[in-house]
Amino acid sequence: MTLNELNTLTAESFIETFGSIYEHSPWVAEGVAPLRPFPTRAALISAMQEWVDRATDDQKLALIRAHPDLAGKLARAGKLTAESTREQAGLGLDRLSEDEYERFTSLNTAYRERFGFPFIICARKHTRASVLEAFERRLEHDEASEIGEAIRQIHDIARLRLHDAVEE
Repeated sequence: MTLNELNTLTAESFIETFGSIYEHSPWVAEGVAPLRPFPTRAALISAMQEWVDRATDDQKLALIRAHPDLAGKLARAGKLTAESTREQAGLGLDRLSEDEYERFTSLNTAYRERFGFPFIICARKHTRASVLEAFERRLEHDEASEIGEAIRQIHDIARLRLHDAVEE
């Protein structure tokens, strides 16, 4: 979609089209729809990021919790969003051996038990090995640091999704 097309959508169509950029969180698209027209894709990305950054702590936690586990049960059952399916498949997380699946499951469980939300990483910027390293390293963080890191990763995911969806 071009910027011109994006800027001329009805608010409802804009939200429908961009409501999944931030995983299962159409409130982000709802919040920035009235800010159109956006002169550049970067302006749209910035507006969405600012909307999330100004959200309440509860909204941010809900956004984090809207994300699936990496290589988790939803992925195996084919119940991820199209975007998440593509992103996880890019790392081969849809083709893990049983041992690899168990390792991801163990790390997902440990992370959720420690922080109360899923581990989030921008899969498109990593290899399988670097994801596992990040899992181990981030399990040592405190909750506030991990909330901040999760939001940064979510912004990276959204930015890449917007680059795919919107032509400059």
